[in-house]
Amino acid sequence: MTSPEHETPSETVTAVDLRADYAASGVGEVLDELDRALIGLAPVKKRVREMAALLLVERARKSMGLSQQPPTLHMSFTGNPGTGKTTVALKMASLLHRLGYVRKGHLVSVTRDDLVGQYVGHTAPKTKEVLKRAMGGVLFIDEAYYLYRPENERDYGQEAIEILLQVMENQREDLVVVLAGYGPRMDTFFSSNPGFRSRIAHHIDFPDYSDDELFSIAELMLADQNYALSAAGAEALREYISHRRGQAHFANARSIRNALDRARLRQAIRLFDGADAPLDATALSTLDAGDFRASRVFDGGIGQKP
Repeated sequence: MTSPEHETPSETVTAVDLRADYAASGVGEVLDELDRALIGLAPVKKRVREMAALLLVERARKSMGLSQQPPTLHMSFTGNPGTGKTTVALKMASLLHRLGYVRKGHLVSVTRDDLVGQYVGHTAPKTKEVLKRAMGGVLFIDEAYYLYRPENERDYGQEAIEILLQVMENQREDLVVVLAGYGPRMDTFFSSNPGFRSRIAHHIDFPDYSDDELFSIAELMLADQNYALSAAGAEALREYISHRRGQAHFANARSIRNALDRARLRQAIRLFDGADAPLDATALSTLDAGDFRASRVFDGGIGQKP
């Protein structure tokens, strides 16, 4: 009887049906979820689909013995706040897991405070603990440029950077790192830290949402909580979006979520103060024009509280 060590090797793969592999992997489900989860962002979704195709082909090449080294998967997401970077990172983690490029497919989201300590000997343990939690998945570092503060000679961010770079190079088969933040600041960060630039293979820019896209996002957010807009409320919200975009600290979908929370608060006060009769489900679930127009945004002062 032939021993396991001398068994005839299984038949070598000579052809791959990429469409069948795509269907079996569940990648299509992840891409569909991304479409449903995020309005717009066509350039971002296109890049994610391109990466999915690349990884699918790379996996097929590996099955034929044509590829020996895993592809570099570390990424940079640049864009303003509220443009869906964290959501895309979460879907990317799922996609990488389904294709077998990470073991677990979970996402660990951190900022500088999670990695950098306040005194000597504090940074290394903090950074290594975060990396330990992220192994087998994706580590998402938001506002990554805050890791580097050259104006402070006693800053410990450089120690975290050195540990991250070492792990990104030596353990890239078990961890994918996504660096995220504003575009211009990220460019400066990469210029100051060439080690990061050389390890980032995929740079994805997240555009701001249009007014119509922000309105559609608002409708989805409201529908998820069983709210709706009256005709006048819809008109007021559209005007709110147009005004708010030009004011300080605008954060795309994040600002819209905050605006809806405040509109719901105003609606609750309006209903409570005027509740002379029982209220039906429609009254309890409809946001009207006044719920938005009471916002200081309509005063036109940039930087005022929205």
